[in-house]
Amino acid sequence: MANKKRGFFITLEGPDGSGKSTQFKLLVARLKHEGLQVTATREPGGHPLAEKIRVLLLGKEESPPGPEAELLLFLAARAQHVRDLIQPALSQGHIVVCERFSDSTYAYQVGGRGLPAAFVRSANRFATGGLKPDLTLLYDLPPATGLRRAYRAKQGHDRMESAARSFQTGVRKGYRQLAAWEPQRIKILRGDHPRATVTAQTWKRVKEKMPRIRKQCHVV
Repeated sequence: MANKKRGFFITLEGPDGSGKSTQFKLLVARLKHEGLQVTATREPGGHPLAEKIRVLLLGKEESPPGPEAELLLFLAARAQHVRDLIQPALSQGHIVVCERFSDSTYAYQVGGRGLPAAFVRSANRFATGGLKPDLTLLYDLPPATGLRRAYRAKQGHDRMESAARSFQTGVRKGYRQLAAWEPQRIKILRGDHPRATVTAQTWKRVKEKMPRIRKQCHVV
């Protein structure tokens, strides 16, 4: 899978209940208002096969996948997503905005599940063909706050959100570790601030990249 792109790739990350889904919708709308050609997508999902895998991963099955199978299902969904949607859109000069991507796999499967970090990183590179986001917005907040928000929003938790508090704490640590390694790409935003404040901070970070975005992406 060749790593060739002309567009710009933004991902939104964060633990459950961090507000990234709301910011995702607002950011996509703002970018379209700016006249940019936007492809909006999510993980797991964004492709018919990947959406089927999403049901397996997030549904409360009687026999849920174990950590190893869970990892491989996420990677299978991502490989198809990149091949059939993300990479073609980037090649056409779109700005691709994705809710969750490979950083989620590291945070949840390494930080949360405790799988081997080196293997997960290598497998992620294989699944993505080496594709990495140009900008990642990480919405950070304490696990207890995020879980309360997620429960209120959905009137319950999906399988990942139902995991033990120690799992959610590990996820947060995984995300923060990634941000420490790649501060130029991953920008931490306070997910527990008022929504309007988070929206303004989100746009500030994207606006910093706007000269490059307009140079690399098609304008409608």
